[in-house]
Amino acid sequence: MFRRDLLLGAGGLTGALLTSLARRSALAQGAPAQGAPAARARSCIVLWLNGGPSHLDTFDPKPSSKNAGPFKAIATRTPGLTFSEHLPRLAASTNLMTVFRGTSKEGNHQRARYLLHTGYAPNPTVIHPALGGWVSALKAPKDGELPAFVSLGGPSQSGGFLGVQHGPFVVPRAGLPQNVAYPRNVNDERFDRRREALGALDDRFFQELGDPQIPGRREVQAQAVRMMRSPRLSAFSVEDEPEALRKDYGDSDFGRGCLAARRLVEQGVSLVEVTLDGWDTHRDGFNRVKKLSGTLDQGASALLRDLEQRKLLASTLVLCLGEFGRTPRINGDEGRDHYPQAWSGWLAGGGVRRGILHGATDSDGAKVSEKAVTVPDLFATLVTLLGIEHDRSFDTPSGRPLYVSDGGTPIREWIG
Repeated sequence: MFRRDLLLGAGGLTGALLTSLARRSALAQGAPAQGAPAARARSCIVLWLNGGPSHLDTFDPKPSSKNAGPFKAIATRTPGLTFSEHLPRLAASTNLMTVFRGTSKEGNHQRARYLLHTGYAPNPTVIHPALGGWVSALKAPKDGELPAFVSLGGPSQSGGFLGVQHGPFVVPRAGLPQNVAYPRNVNDERFDRRREALGALDDRFFQELGDPQIPGRREVQAQAVRMMRSPRLSAFSVEDEPEALRKDYGDSDFGRGCLAARRLVEQGVSLVEVTLDGWDTHRDGFNRVKKLSGTLDQGASALLRDLEQRKLLASTLVLCLGEFGRTPRINGDEGRDHYPQAWSGWLAGGGVRRGILHGATDSDGAKVSEKAVTVPDLFATLVTLLGIEHDRSFDTPSGRPLYVSDGGTPIREWIG
């Protein structure tokens, strides 16, 4: 307890900051990269629709189905593709996207969230890294001033067996992280003396016990200090952006999160996840989806437009999806239930071909009838775009070899 208190007193870093940064230990040693793919994307922004959005009421409406629901379908800029009437701005932006029809087997929130973040179904013998963990470990600069993997509005998934230093730095909403300033009567010199004292205690503790978490924790602490002292820290806040631009993104935590994500990737952050919660619409589904769609439509479309105007979209991969889709059947509470057999997502930027519709569902949206996208293939495609070998193997702590992708194959027709 004394060692932890010493660090907190030295830097003013509260338990909340350290807990978030300390989701990160040394990178597991993997087989060296042989002919890694050329990275088309320098960074990635994930728009995570937490709870599982209804594909039928967002990106794959079926107006002729008996279970269509009350929303109208509107044309998009991609031939043969329609969106819900409550997504007009994204419908006008599909010329920048590849929209796909996915399928999976996990219908439980926790398991499906794990699957879509890591590319693997949960397994009690190993904790798989999230996409952000792989990017942090294999692509991000090792001495970056800001965390390589940032999650805004949600916890995301961990760095898994790669180590806690490759997990997400979690921030509840756009804005400067809390408790990053020195406490009263502490300056740089005094702070560094206390860090040296803590380092001496850590050295002794490591010599006595050999705890492998100590080197990882020290790396986390170094990351925290770099962030505290960095002028790039202001990228987490959107307050100095023009009022008109902030209005364009929308007066919501999600909209501000999208704007902060753009600011963070500009400053070199490798992966930012922005969560829009509330899509678990078993009850009163249509009213809730309508409201959520408005928030998503404004924030996501503004992000795509802003990235394009700043010439950042070509180097920034944007991915939008949730855990699963929703049942074609409307339940007795005017909602839809969990449905992993069919769902939709989209990608833009970062080397992704534009104006593409990949796959189709049947007339009721119950089954992917053409070109079904599996999670391993999706994950293999994402890491390929980011310049990571999808079939590179690593040894887990138990000595078991594990690949970046769970047997997936990159979908080449998506890659421009």
